Amino acid sequence: MVYGPESTGKTTLCQDLAAHYKTQWVPEFARLYLQKKWDKKREVCSIEDLPLIAKGQMELENQLITKANKILFCDTNILVTQIWSETHFDGYCDPIIKQTVDQVHYDFYLLTGIDVPWEQDDLRDRPNDRKNMFKYFHKNLISKDLKFKYIKGSREKRIKTAQTAIDSIFLLDAESERL
Repeated sequence: MVYGPESTGKTTLCQDLAAHYKTQWVPEFARLYLQKKWDKKREVCSIEDLPLIAKGQMELENQLITKANKILFCDTNILVTQIWSETHFDGYCDPIIKQTVDQVHYDFYLLTGIDVPWEQDDLRDRPNDRKNMFKYFHKNLISKDLKFKYIKGSREKRIKTAQTAIDSIFLLDAESERL
């Protein structure tokens, strides 16, 4: 799971890792959904969109996991939807989203740092709050006791750091299967 605030290189990292491991990656459903909404009505995300986004993301993940080669890289997940809801709607998150967050398990998180340049687009809205958003993302990993690796630096360094972390996980998994 590639995880972090907006405009931190998640999509690029997912694409690079999926190519390296010859597997699938799941695009961010919210981006697809909200870009259509923006293009059609010039409207941004509303609180009513979030359950639809969560459902669409889960469906996309379930669809692509059947095509994956041992690893599936996700450009976002339902925990990101919860964080986005809480940070954009005064702490509120739909109870169904929270419940789903507690039920869904991802093996490992790659937390992307804010050390890459901000890229503006129709949907990104917090260029001046990157540090606080990163802290919120990091805090959620810690509070939920989730396994993660902090990814920062150049594109090449990010890929190498991620590959090292992933390879060590699969080595550990292979060893445990032999026991």
